[in-house]
Amino acid sequence: MKVDLHCHSFFSDGKQSPDFLVNRAIENGVTHLAITDHDCTDGLDAIAVDTTGISIVPGVEISCHWNALEIHVVGLLVDPAADDLRRLLTAQQLSRRQRIQAIDAKLAAAGTAGLSAYLEGLPCVAGTRSHVADFLVAQQVCKSRQKAFKTHLNKRGKIYVSANWCDLADGIAAIKAAGGIAIIAHPGRYALNKTKLAMLVDDFKAAGGEALEGTYSSIDPLMRKHLRDLAIARSMYLSVGSDFHDAGAQWTDIGKFPVLDSIALTSAIWLHPKWQARYT
Repeated sequence: MKVDLHCHSFFSDGKQSPDFLVNRAIENGVTHLAITDHDCTDGLDAIAVDTTGISIVPGVEISCHWNALEIHVVGLLVDPAADDLRRLLTAQQLSRRQRIQAIDAKLAAAGTAGLSAYLEGLPCVAGTRSHVADFLVAQQVCKSRQKAFKTHLNKRGKIYVSANWCDLADGIAAIKAAGGIAIIAHPGRYALNKTKLAMLVDDFKAAGGEALEGTYSSIDPLMRKHLRDLAIARSMYLSVGSDFHDAGAQWTDIGKFPVLDSIALTSAIWLHPKWQARYT
């Protein structure tokens, strides 16, 4: 079994279609693929290619607030039609549109118009700052996406607008109500020292979260071991995922990330009863 439980299509800020993700996963020998778009599940219904030989794990990635920090929560095995989840994702998408409109207004005031029209021409459902960064590069306002974030979109940027995400507990609750498993996405990428990361994990578990992403693309080996130990000490599961967005990126690909070590495998997400009930 080879799994990748964190990938993005163009319905959020991925560059490729859901069909591309499925075909790429099959080519790379992946047996279980989760499409976890930001604050939407539209990609799951858009798969048109033959999925024989691969299991599509229904998923989502929800942007949440925790202690004034943005935390991403992956939900696996969710029912996309569940009422609570649909209501939350609708609210999240509205917040995203309102944020983009506020950014568009700041850009227009600075002399660059057309962001909203640009986004309307894309297939995305959940607009992100990455889309804005692409627009800034296309308009030659910035030389690269990295520059766009540094000079325009980060907290000290020229057109920064704060996000209005749901609370961490609300995101977890919606995933659980949809029958899913809530997982902290890429825990080592947040600006947290070990003490605060442990606080996040404890609050996450107290709210009903059950797992951490224990390995993902470009993870530091020491962080991978630390996340393993955090999860095991708290009787939590460990998930895995590439966080794939773009076939043009050299640092990631579907199914390409360090494997869980022998100790971590004893807490692997595919040992969760919900996974076992569905796939064994």
